[in-house]
Amino acid sequence: MKKLLSFIALSSILLLSSLFAEAYPLKVTSPNGAPALALASLAEQNPENYTYIAAETIAAEFAGNKADFIIAPINAGAKLFKMGKSSYKLAAVVTWGNLYFASQKKNFKLKDIKKSEVTLFGENTINASVALAALQKNKLAPKSVAYLGSAAATQSLLLSDANAVVLTAEPILSAAILKNKAIISYPLNDLYKKATGFDGFAQAGLFVRAETIEQHPQEVADFLKLAQESCEKCTNDVPAVAKAAAKLEIMPNAKIAESAIPNCAIRFVSAKEAKAQVETTANIDLKQYGGTLPAPEFYYGE
Repeated sequence: MKKLLSFIALSSILLLSSLFAEAYPLKVTSPNGAPALALASLAEQNPENYTYIAAETIAAEFAGNKADFIIAPINAGAKLFKMGKSSYKLAAVVTWGNLYFASQKKNFKLKDIKKSEVTLFGENTINASVALAALQKNKLAPKSVAYLGSAAATQSLLLSDANAVVLTAEPILSAAILKNKAIISYPLNDLYKKATGFDGFAQAGLFVRAETIEQHPQEVADFLKLAQESCEKCTNDVPAVAKAAAKLEIMPNAKIAESAIPNCAIRFVSAKEAKAQVETTANIDLKQYGGTLPAPEFYYGE
């Protein structure tokens, strides 16, 4: 009888321990700006689990293998995975293109690009390759092309040169329009859809660490459901996301965030479902993906 009571007592203790055990705290890393908006609603609830870094340090973040999830350009994650420098699998595509052609020119039309020099940011990047391919497919090849080092640099040119035609990005575009209402912009995604049939290109993804998948599969599955809800909030509750983005300092302020969020094409699509779209984007410039399409094992859920 004593043994039975002892067994019951021990079982009760173990059960209570499991009920009150803390859940595994998933750690998430993201570049500042538009990509971070996808999970802003989640980050606001547990900011201590989210780290924001400069875009140029993403490769080091993959190599460090510490974060459970990383938001990053899909081509960067694919290239590092192919090279054996990353164990992270693509869990979902979360942003589908925040790029815009813009100018102060009066009555600026896309057809004006054919007789203009267009300034892009990031030479030899997937963003530039997608932009030029979309222009070419739509018979809007520019007279000439120039490059600057960042989207911030194209914003400066857009504001300082009334005749400049640039490719820039949100939220920088919204910030520029607040300073100069004469700016006219057109989404690259409209041209991309005409060229490919897809609503936006596979731009940034949510990556999950292989060890986290193996050791905490349920936590990964649960987090991805929450991530999807967070992305949906970028469509159905923009003011709340804008407030969170400003609070987390991933956007300059709530006003710019509220203007920019609808233009960032934030949608959660699982890696398995997005595979065809990822491959369509990759085929535009395979060298940005390491020379070949990502292998099946790159996709979480495949």
